[in-house]
Amino acid sequence: MVNVRGHCEPRLAAVRDAFIENFEQGGEVGASVACVVDGRTVVDLTGGHVDREKTAEWASDTLVNVFSTTKGMTALCANQLMDRGELDPDAPVAAYWPEFGAEGKDELPVRWLLSHQAGLPAIRTPHPEEVLYDWERMTQALAAERPWWIPGTRAGYHAVTFGHLVGEVVRRISGESLGAFFRRNVAEPLGVDFHIGLPESEHARVSPTLGSIVGPKIQEGAAKLTGPLADFVRDMADPTTMVGAAFNNPHQRRDSSNSAAWRSAEIPAANGHGTALAIARVYGALARGGELDGLTLLSPAAIERASTEQVFGADAVLGGMKMRYGMGFMLRHDGMPLGPSLRAFGHPGAGGSIGFADPDTKLGFGYTMNRMRAGLVGGPGAYQLIRAFYGCL
Repeated sequence: MVNVRGHCEPRLAAVRDAFIENFEQGGEVGASVACVVDGRTVVDLTGGHVDREKTAEWASDTLVNVFSTTKGMTALCANQLMDRGELDPDAPVAAYWPEFGAEGKDELPVRWLLSHQAGLPAIRTPHPEEVLYDWERMTQALAAERPWWIPGTRAGYHAVTFGHLVGEVVRRISGESLGAFFRRNVAEPLGVDFHIGLPESEHARVSPTLGSIVGPKIQEGAAKLTGPLADFVRDMADPTTMVGAAFNNPHQRRDSSNSAAWRSAEIPAANGHGTALAIARVYGALARGGELDGLTLLSPAAIERASTEQVFGADAVLGGMKMRYGMGFMLRHDGMPLGPSLRAFGHPGAGGSIGFADPDTKLGFGYTMNRMRAGLVGGPGAYQLIRAFYGCL
């Protein structure tokens, strides 16, 4: 049996049971789950190991790359600037970042960057991996890029470019990199263990991610698929397509995310490293009007704006999958079952991590793990825990 450590209130014992089941039947290797309700931590569990050989236990301070769960933290930074009146979501991006106005993008509003409507999910010109870790080269390439569709007419998931697009706007306004802004305005004052650009001194605490969301078995399985999903899986493996470039240009090796270069860089769409408790505390603040432990992350009005639907429909990048986007956050719908409340908002990560806020129950939820599963919108382990939590209410 897996050695589960930490705290779970007795009334939420089903969450602990589901967490154990994720290991015993779901094949998790190492993971953590945390629930913060109305500012109080009611679940904070860890279990398993940081390696497949099970030589080192997953600890309460084990960090792991949470991939696109990072986008929620990046969105929070942009929404903080809006809350302060320093960023107008309806102003052109070029008003803050003049070079961005190239290729007819001079009137493209900030709102469309945050809601994946900008038409910039990929860079056409092939780039080597090191460009992904070079902020200037990435943002210069995006500023010069031509949209893949008429901005505002479609939504398509900006899997990697989201972080550089939003992050450069934050940098132009604040004078700080996205990682530095997040550290100064969120992580340090709230005391949460989450990093966008991980200091080398913290690398030893990181569990490597195990496996890949797009392995040979998935590619083989694509032959049995039909329709948009088959097109998506096929194109994802081909960097000459929009979908392939969105996920693999600059080129990344299958194990790139376990490298020191990846961990140290700032890739605000994909390389946040943190704990489940850190994610739950951030969303726990947003679930109760923006305040936690005397710190206000966002005003209630800003939270309402951030979680208001901007677009809902077939995603131009994700094989036509229905997606519902707010101002940088994904919103609850049948394909994103963040509990029963349509007001819930947050962000999942490739492989299975997730964080979200539910204002109706004042819940902040976080889940991190190291075994990568197929999928871009969370995984079965997290959703089982979410169902268990709500089943206890």
